[in-house]
Amino acid sequence: MVEPGTMESVVALFREPQQAQGALRALQERGFDRDRLGFALADVVAEDDIAQATGVSPEAGAPGGSSNVIRGILLGALAGLALTVPIWILLLIIPDTRIYAEGGLLAVVYGIIGGAGLGGLFGALTGGDHGDYVKLLRRMGVPPAQAERFYNGIKAGNVLVIARDPDGAKTDDALNLMRRYGALRLDEAAGGGRLQSERVGQDGH
Repeated sequence: MVEPGTMESVVALFREPQQAQGALRALQERGFDRDRLGFALADVVAEDDIAQATGVSPEAGAPGGSSNVIRGILLGALAGLALTVPIWILLLIIPDTRIYAEGGLLAVVYGIIGGAGLGGLFGALTGGDHGDYVKLLRRMGVPPAQAERFYNGIKAGNVLVIARDPDGAKTDDALNLMRRYGALRLDEAAGGGRLQSERVGQDGH
């Protein structure tokens, strides 16, 4: 049970943008402020249509942060190794090219450094975007496995809708409304699970 005064949220996936649009309008009619509502989908054209029709801003996922940079560095370094080590090995194997082996070793080192640098750069760029909805949902209290499946639902073409209720007074009403407007089940949207409109507090209950 969520204590009074604790932020609660209802999270749902809808098959059609029109369903999500209708749910967002109905939520506003039930007293939800626009800044307490959000939505996300992969189709940028449909995203703009929903935003203009409802006045609700698209939901920005949490930045990937430093983990994306570290992952990019590691992947870049591995790519640099994969590209340069085979060449260095060939230089060692072929007698006529062994004199170039030392230069090949330097190429390996520079390949690792260059790959790590590029990987870190791309990691930083992707870490600053608005695509990490798994982290966003987990911060809202959605269990990790379900957060992944919500995100998979977005990638499958569904529309994510979020309604936040600061005091929890309207959360049950929002939950029922989401279902009435056609909130999907997780098995329909992302391969198995519970009803796709979920009430969550900061502790995931």
